Order: sequence, then C-alpha cells, then structure tokens
Amino acid sequence: MENKLKLAKEKLIVALDVDTGEAALDLVKKLSTQVGMFKVGMQLFYQAGPDIVKRLKEAGVRVFLDLKLHDIPNTVAQAARGLTALGADIINVHAAGGTAMMRAAAEAVREQAAALGRPAPRVIAVTVLTSIDPTAFQYELGFTCDIQRKVADWALLTRQAGLDGVVASPREIAVIRRACGEDFLIITPGIRPAWSVAGDQKRIMTPAAALGQGAGYLVVGRPITGQADPAAAAQKIITELAEVL
Repeated sequence: MENKLKLAKEKLIVALDVDTGEAALDLVKKLSTQVGMFKVGMQLFYQAGPDIVKRLKEAGVRVFLDLKLHDIPNTVAQAARGLTALGADIINVHAAGGTAMMRAAAEAVREQAAALGRPAPRVIAVTVLTSIDPTAFQYELGFTCDIQRKVADWALLTRQAGLDGVVASPREIAVIRRACGEDFLIITPGIRPAWSVAGDQKRIMTPAAALGQGAGYLVVGRPITGQADPAAAAQKIITELAEVL
C-alpha cells in the first residue's frame, strides 16, 4: 500500500489559486510532503509576478505553469522561452491556436532549455475548458460537433504538432486515448471528490474515476485549498487514488 500511496501522491497537482506569493508558499509548506506538483495559474502569476515560480522551485517543488498561451506563433514562442527560463516543469498553450503556434512553442521551449543546459519542460495544450457545458459549446462558441469530438480532434492536432499532451476534462480521457495512444499525457482539471461541491466546473469526475479512465495527472484546487485542513483533504484524495492503483 505504501508504494501505491507514493504513486498516488505523484499524480496529484494542487492548484495554488491564491492572491499572494506568501499564501502560495504557505500552502506548499502544508502540502509539499503529500503532493507531487503545484499549479500556478493566472490568478497567482499576474498578482505575484514571475518571481513566484522561482520561489517555488527554490522550495524544491515541481511547477505546472498554467498560463494558456494563445497568440500568433512568434509571440507564443518568445513567451514560452521566458517561461522555460523561469524553471517551470510543465507549460501550456491553447490548442485552438493551431498547429503552427503549438509547434513554435514546443521548438522554442526545447531550444531554450538546451541553451540553459537543463531538461525541457513538458508542453501541453488546453482543449475545451471544463467550465464549458454542451449548450455554451454549441450556442455560444458556435461549434456544430459535440465536445468529445472537438477535444479528440484538438488532441490529435496537439500530438502532430510535437507537444507532450493535453489538458482536458476527465469526461474526454477515453476518446483522447483512442486518438492519441497510451503514451500521450493527459492532465485533468474538473476533479471533484464526492464530498466536495462542483463550483463553476461543469464536466467533472471524482479522483478515482478519472484515474481509472487513464488520467496522467489530476488537478485539484478548492476541494483541498478551500478546506480548514488542506493536508487532511489532500490525504483523503491520495488514499482514494491509491485504492484504484
């Protein structure tokens, strides 16, 4: 069971959706022995600045830098170089930016990492945000296919562009696996334990169910960080994951 708990820990990414570097580092102090990686998103990065990534790396933790780059290829490539220099372990772009943009990001990351003499961060693409439900997808965003079909198409495009994987709802894991194979990385937000509330997430799944579907990493935020005892909440999720490994 000990080995399963260790593996479960490595699959858990905690979202540091807080406003200050001090709050983020406090959570890391409470959770670093139980969590394999921490996610820095727009909320923290834009308020604490790029230095928060360096501070987290100095604290000895792995960082998923979730800024969802989406612009013309040259702009995204130059931004990706900067994020690589910060020391992030995973960075992401939007698959909707297209093949040229994604390929430019991946090439820039690998070139910058080689120049710095360090391992390249993994580059992944966001497919359809987990806050989007089928009604918004079709009637607001204007897609005529269903969400699963579009996610599978974007995942395949991502693989063809040379990226390492995607961010997608756990509801789409199976179709991504069929399209892209078992070695393609899938990171799943929209993870909600049965004992938590869904919040603004629409396409959700429990941790054990997502892992059973084939997720590589699970991103969990408020069900852990919003609890009075974040470490206890994280341990509860890790124990649930270990039971299905």
